[in-house]
Amino acid sequence: MSAQQTNDSIFSQLDAYGHKKVVFCSDTDTGLKGIIAIHDTTLGPAFGSTRMWTYRSEGEALYDVLRLSKSMTYKCAIAGLNMGGGYSVIIGDSRRDKTEAMMRKFGRYIKNLNGEFITSEDVGTSPRDMEYIRMETEHVTGIPESLGGSGDPAPVAAKGVLMGIKAAVKEMYGNDTITGRSVIVQGIGHVGETLVKLLREENAKVYVSDINDERTRQVSKKYGAEAVSNNSIFDIDADIYSPCALGATINSQTISKLKVGIIAGSANNQLQDEDEHGKMLLDKGILFAPDYVINAGGIINCYSELQGFSKRRTMQLTENIYEATRNVLKLSKAENISTIEAANKIAEKRIADIRKVKSTY
Repeated sequence: MSAQQTNDSIFSQLDAYGHKKVVFCSDTDTGLKGIIAIHDTTLGPAFGSTRMWTYRSEGEALYDVLRLSKSMTYKCAIAGLNMGGGYSVIIGDSRRDKTEAMMRKFGRYIKNLNGEFITSEDVGTSPRDMEYIRMETEHVTGIPESLGGSGDPAPVAAKGVLMGIKAAVKEMYGNDTITGRSVIVQGIGHVGETLVKLLREENAKVYVSDINDERTRQVSKKYGAEAVSNNSIFDIDADIYSPCALGATINSQTISKLKVGIIAGSANNQLQDEDEHGKMLLDKGILFAPDYVINAGGIINCYSELQGFSKRRTMQLTENIYEATRNVLKLSKAENISTIEAANKIAEKRIADIRKVKSTY
């Protein structure tokens, strides 16, 4: 679906993505304007983060939450988790508009879904916000360890991306060592910074870029990385491009500029158009590690919190991202299809198989 289609009717958009349910949350008293999208619950209750963003329109917010929730269905499936896919967005400036009352009111909407949707933090929300939501419903993860939660999922998410990078390097170069490899990390939030740390610990050459110039300077100095401006990242000749901010940075314009062999990062929905740009990368010989495969560490962390798993078990599940990525890349090569198409086929097969199991008694 293209951005143009955000003007289509809501029901036509739901049909296009195959969603089960979409809930609109509006509360004048707290200023809440939110959307909860539940894509598929074949594997279990829908899991997805809550993003707060200054969307240009309600249509853009709906488009974003529909894409993100479908991606979560596939992410849970390919990671082998017994969870379905959902997501939620709140329209507004998180630095100015967000309040305790707003987040607790949003928690009430989640509570009313009776466990069909479980959330966690994302762009524009924090562990503190999850605490507020937890005051109204138990269907939330990513709360601080001091309250019995799993805490910040960023370290686990970054570890998963590193596993995906190594799997892609193995496919491209025959071994998975990243010592001496050059990596462009675009977006250095919690996950991006942790990834920079992990890459530098393995002696990779790292370029860092962020819309916040001061943060770029701080992180580059802290880890011995090279700071570059957002405008010049696609001019750099490197082995790997790792987008770790918002999505759609892989499009017709940037693909023509890219001078890398591998794309592997934590950002969601990195391809502006899955079909068109997945094929363009295949034709250009750039190996794309599908985002929802390698950025599953965050959801694995939250799933482990729900299941009561130990940190050691959480890391074991995260390390499985290496083999999951390898399986996608092998299928892509064997059938000469884009890696995103290969990942989708693997995820859809698991959902279809479990649907057969659940249809019998």
